[in-house]
Amino acid sequence: MPESLTVKSVNARLAEELEVGESQVAAAVRLLDEGSTVPFIARYRKEATGSLDDGQLRTLEERLQYLRELDARRAAVLASIEEQGKLTDELRAALLAADTKSRVEDIYLPYKPKRRTKAQIAREAGLEPLADRLLADPTPVPQDVAAEFVGGEVASPEAALDGARHILTERVAEDAELVGAVREKFWSNGSLRTAPWNDEVAKSPAAQKFRDYFEFSEPLDAMPSHRVLAVMRGEKEEVLALTFDGGDDAGYHAMIAATLGVDMAAASAATKWLVGTVEWAWRTKLMISARVDARVRLRKRAEEEAVAVFARNLKDLLLAAPAGNRTTLGLDPGFRTGVKVAVVDGTGKVVDTATIYPHQPQRQWDSAKSVLAALVARHGVELIAVGNGTASRETDALAAELIADIRAAGAEAPAKAMVSEAGASVYSASAYAARELPTLDVTLRGAVSIARRLQDPLAELVKIEPKSIGVGQYQHDVTPGTLARSLDAVVEDAVNAVGVDLNTASVPLLARVSGVSETLAEAIVAYRDKTGPFRNRKALLEVPRLGAKAFEQCAGFLRIRGGDDPIDASGVHPEAYPVVRRILDRSGITLAELIGNERALRSLKPGEFADDRFGVPTVTDILAELEKPGRDPRPAFTTATFAAGVEKIADLKVGMVLEGVVTNVAAFGAFVDVGVHQDGLVHVSAMADRFVSDPHEVVRSGQVVRVKVVDVDVDRQRIGLSLRLNDTPQRDKAKRPERGTPPRKPRRDKDSGRRSTPPAGSMADALRKAGFGK
Repeated sequence: MPESLTVKSVNARLAEELEVGESQVAAAVRLLDEGSTVPFIARYRKEATGSLDDGQLRTLEERLQYLRELDARRAAVLASIEEQGKLTDELRAALLAADTKSRVEDIYLPYKPKRRTKAQIAREAGLEPLADRLLADPTPVPQDVAAEFVGGEVASPEAALDGARHILTERVAEDAELVGAVREKFWSNGSLRTAPWNDEVAKSPAAQKFRDYFEFSEPLDAMPSHRVLAVMRGEKEEVLALTFDGGDDAGYHAMIAATLGVDMAAASAATKWLVGTVEWAWRTKLMISARVDARVRLRKRAEEEAVAVFARNLKDLLLAAPAGNRTTLGLDPGFRTGVKVAVVDGTGKVVDTATIYPHQPQRQWDSAKSVLAALVARHGVELIAVGNGTASRETDALAAELIADIRAAGAEAPAKAMVSEAGASVYSASAYAARELPTLDVTLRGAVSIARRLQDPLAELVKIEPKSIGVGQYQHDVTPGTLARSLDAVVEDAVNAVGVDLNTASVPLLARVSGVSETLAEAIVAYRDKTGPFRNRKALLEVPRLGAKAFEQCAGFLRIRGGDDPIDASGVHPEAYPVVRRILDRSGITLAELIGNERALRSLKPGEFADDRFGVPTVTDILAELEKPGRDPRPAFTTATFAAGVEKIADLKVGMVLEGVVTNVAAFGAFVDVGVHQDGLVHVSAMADRFVSDPHEVVRSGQVVRVKVVDVDVDRQRIGLSLRLNDTPQRDKAKRPERGTPPRKPRRDKDSGRRSTPPAGSMADALRKAGFGK
């Protein structure tokens, strides 16, 4: 371990950041280093970590990696400077005190090997004494002093002064304290201005989605993630030109002058030259680096916020209520190519498929309904899942009419629900889908996925790359690696929070279980196919390449229902089975009598069964598991009922109260599907009768909500909704400008006093034009 940070100091810093005990951090770090996963540590090592939850552990894991990378870089920098023979005690102390990677790089800048610069050439020509003399005594005329240095490679006094200027410019550009101060000042005082790439581009149809940013400015430290990513996408598409403005240059000039020791107000002969050097250093070095730093920082912050939004939405979607093991008919809507139909039984097995053509141009409505009726009767269909893509509303109407006909005939009719299609096409064309459904056409696989999503969203969505699920905010503009790491963690936490049926789980689902790799998941399924269902958890150890460590990590999250030991159906880890036996011995009843016996279990005191290995937190969890073995943390299944006769935006009327499903939650509000092919926006200001800073406080993806229509723009395909059902259109319109009104006056930033102009119209306008949402 490098000398800059010992293990103890890393742990101390992590403890301070997480506001927990250092011993908790030390235990978590040790467990992570030993190969334990976050879900395992959070669930089964509560005594060691003091019950750190998965969120705290994810943060700890990320920060631990950063601090260790910082440590390694610091060690490399120290070694490099020492090798150059330039490492002083003061420099060592500064590096040891550096707490960020950028600070280490700032300090290292003067010693970093680089190509031969103009300043180095000037030093080699012997011009550094000239620069120092002009700084020390600005009273002589610069040309006169410079004339003393003419000769050799220095052709004239002007050339000598140019070399001296390059030396001083590099000196301030490599001053760690100054660079850091300039960076922070630029960030706190700076703004981002946007304009069309050029006049010709501004007139093109493709540029119109960015037109709200043709004259736009906003403070860097206040600009929200979605606007940052929107304008950067506009720049990437060569529609927008971005300018990072640090504010008044005078303040930066003063900082540079102070570093050099230049009195910019002095009436000395060299003052003009020195002031020019200060301005040159700002314009050619520090301003450029400050702009680069601001861009990197702005994008990093925007990406972090965008990834956080995506992660929250993905978690909500993965943990959406499952309909359960009921025979389901999936409908993948379409016009010309028809509606693809698949029936899956309670285990998700495909039992029938078809293609119907109820819509234009074929319009075989009655024939299509007959086919569906026959499938429902033949297979005892309990649920109908309708994909929410093209022709979804028309297909939903077909399903509704079918259900009405069945009820009219005196039979029990299935229920229907709209299901998100996001990522279904990705799954259909995937290699896994080809292996899982080899006899089905690619188009029919989508209907199968839609049906299974209703039965168990988590089990089906894990088969799709998380970023393809489509509940993100500008996810395609985020660095892929950053997004993937965060979303993979969300999926892992969700899967392990719910638990996995060992005898029915697919390879993709098993591969998300703590300690199980994709290769190991394939081995488990292969063993299961060869030997039959697992009867107990211990049998896992017979799977090739599944060793003791993998068993420790995964066993508690794998459920075996109807096996040899009822405890195997619970979240109790096999290592804690002795505690269950101890509880049974002291209770004097059998396991069958104890499981599910709420009165008996709640009368027990966890402390009476704790020991040195299994403390009160673990025993408390064991008792909870015995009360409801294998409990599912997901909510109860419900469906939204779309209003009859409301099938397109033109059918919407201001003041309508409708039921809908939240499809996406962003920093500025939530999108809701009310059954008209176009999601409506509930702006964050219309979510509650109180201030809401984060829409996730109020709604989550997949939630069924009732909303009031407060704004309808048929031409622009935009719908304004409110969760405040007592709102009136007049109240709403008084709170925000009408569509198409002139841009609002620039607002003054409360901290800096500078003005920034937000886009005209609602926030949804700008984001939709930039390609966000449907």
